[in-house]
Amino acid sequence: MSPDPSKQMLTFFIDVELLDRIDDFRFDNRFPTRAGAIRWLLEWALKRAPAPARAPRRS
Repeated sequence: MSPDPSKQMLTFFIDVELLDRIDDFRFDNRFPTRAGAIRWLLEWALKRAPAPARAPRRS
């Protein structure tokens, strides 16, 4: 099966403390996968149209 061209894979590093918070959220809300919890959190946050106090640094 070939990958869906409408979807892209992201790879990034995060602090262990943030990963622990994501995992706690995942298990508390019964998401079957970490990726599913992260997708939900990103959609939820972006719907609120947050504005950072300053532009984020480029990594």
